[in-house]
Amino acid sequence: MNFNEKELFGAALIGFDMIDGPFLKWKKEYGAPTNLMNLEDFAMNFYLAFRGGNAGKKPRAILYDNFYIVAFPKDLELTCLFMKPRGIDNSIKQLNKIASKIVLEMDLLEDENDAPIESSEDTIEEIKRLIVNLLNGTEMSTPELRRYFQLSNSQIWKVMSGLESSKKIKRARKQGRTILWTTI
Repeated sequence: MNFNEKELFGAALIGFDMIDGPFLKWKKEYGAPTNLMNLEDFAMNFYLAFRGGNAGKKPRAILYDNFYIVAFPKDLELTCLFMKPRGIDNSIKQLNKIASKIVLEMDLLEDENDAPIESSEDTIEEIKRLIVNLLNGTEMSTPELRRYFQLSNSQIWKVMSGLESSKKIKRARKQGRTILWTTI
């Protein structure tokens, strides 16, 4: 990261009170006021972002759309330098292109690995029978079942909907966005 002293537009010290949590001890602005954020409102967010998490896995800097923060912890306090990046737009656009290419490559790879099985009527009926036996006394998610039987997303949903309509299985619960199934 290239640092330019002219990028610095503010500094702040966020303290920590054992009862009230993080609080803004002091702040100092350099140059014309930027009004990019209200430090009092963001003190908790910044403190948790830089001090929370696993030991050794804490960020040193966080880049936002209009500014970035570099933080230096000392005891329970956190010294923050607020910077206005210059000329970073092109770098972000390049990184976005790289990320898009990676996502496209991974999607193609996933599609190749998810080659659906032949969907003859006998095969589907056998899969339905196996799913009912597999779910007896246990819960499994749709993605788990899809991978287990090497079905496409539409194929597994067609099978599960058929089993649910025939009252052989039911939706046990949701875990996030995933539905867990069990037998009736």
